Amino acid sequence: MTQETLPLKPVERLEVVVLEDNYADLLLEDTDRVKRSPKARDGNVLADTLVAEHGLSMLVRATLGDQTREILFDAGYSSVGLPHNLNQLGISLDLVETVVLSHGHMDHTGALSSVLERMPHPVPLVLHPDALLDPRYLAPPGAPRMTLPRTLIPEDLEAMGAKVMENAAPLLLAGDTVLVTGEVPRITPFEQGMPHAFLVRDGKEEKDDILDDQSLALHVQGKGLVIVAGCSHAGIVNTIRYAMEVTGVDRLHGVLGGFHLGDDTAGDLTSKTIEGIQELKPDFIMPMHCTGWEAVHRIAEAFPSSFALSSVGTTVTFS
Repeated sequence: MTQETLPLKPVERLEVVVLEDNYADLLLEDTDRVKRSPKARDGNVLADTLVAEHGLSMLVRATLGDQTREILFDAGYSSVGLPHNLNQLGISLDLVETVVLSHGHMDHTGALSSVLERMPHPVPLVLHPDALLDPRYLAPPGAPRMTLPRTLIPEDLEAMGAKVMENAAPLLLAGDTVLVTGEVPRITPFEQGMPHAFLVRDGKEEKDDILDDQSLALHVQGKGLVIVAGCSHAGIVNTIRYAMEVTGVDRLHGVLGGFHLGDDTAGDLTSKTIEGIQELKPDFIMPMHCTGWEAVHRIAEAFPSSFALSSVGTTVTFS
């Protein structure tokens, strides 16, 4: 069945602020598109620094006309990193109108309670229904089973001011300027998710295909789509192509987020992913979080003019 095209409104300006990621570097310099975290304030070097964790959180600001809408995408790992970075960057969440979770893993949900406590009003919390499944665990061959911590309990979230919205379909937010992809179809033969992930559904154990994986897409006026991904368990190429199908926008302007290539020890998945993205000719690419050191370096080599290194506190601007 053909996916119905949704009327995603183009924005005049898009800012993505990296609130938490796996890497922090205060010596990186600004470029035309990328503004790095400040090194000093009022002429004094900052006495504290930003914190990097194995987690991800981004603040998305979409501007159309005289109105800017804010979406918080993911909520980091621990209760330490994201709240600390918000304080250090002087960023308030007062204007955030919706929180979107890329999926239910703890490195994207761990500071959610701290985030909700900072918000002056109840906010919608958009997630795929499978994000609430528990238990979920990893069972690599020859290794002990590792159960993932449970961080999403609907009753607790509601008590903290979240209005839980379970949704698996494409969804428009922020005045139709932000698309949540919902569940992404697995089309490419090489993007197969995490092979050793399992969950319990209705009392029965099954392979965890991480169907709750979803991303954001925005259409920058005159430029094309910008994809903001969490972990891309559905595959970043699948995600981009699905966002194009859902929106009817056939031009990729930028892609940033986790590509989940860190455990690609053989490098074949990285090669095929790079080839798949090269076909789409993005003007900007910033691999983050779970992409992995080796894959980040290979992507930097493959996209010399469009690559930017992610670092906590970075603001990427598309306009």
